[in-house]
Amino acid sequence: MLVPIAHTVHVVLAGAWFGGVVFTMLVVSPALAAMKWDEAERVGVRAMIGRRYALVGVVNLVLLAVFAIMDGVFGGFGPALYAECALLPLLFGLVAVHGAFFGRRLAALAEAERGSAGTEEAPSLARRRRGLQRMSLKVSWFNLAVSAAVVALATNA
Repeated sequence: MLVPIAHTVHVVLAGAWFGGVVFTMLVVSPALAAMKWDEAERVGVRAMIGRRYALVGVVNLVLLAVFAIMDGVFGGFGPALYAECALLPLLFGLVAVHGAFFGRRLAALAEAERGSAGTEEAPSLARRRRGLQRMSLKVSWFNLAVSAAVVALATNA
């Protein structure tokens, strides 16, 4: 009785996580890029969305890890579930780095850029921000790939 419930909740949580990552990358980010705001405003809004999403996302990831383990305890650990359990800490790390490092630094750089508008320092801050945004995007794509693998492994566990 518990095996199908644990497995179903496990797969649904993996799908919800992946859906949130896809929505953020393919809908939210392009929508914000299309806004006619200055970069500091755009980064500020993105940071606010990130903080709100983090509340939901962290709960989702914790529950995903719990139900992955429950799925293994009740249904047996196989290669797919072992691989998924190995990827989950990587996913937690990617999320933590993205929010704590990239999010905070991008917001600080955008605010400094806004405060230095019209000064000699502004172009340097803008270059640093754009470089950090490119790195952040690479981490996001890696997060998307790891998240896709987690969903595939969860469905095969």
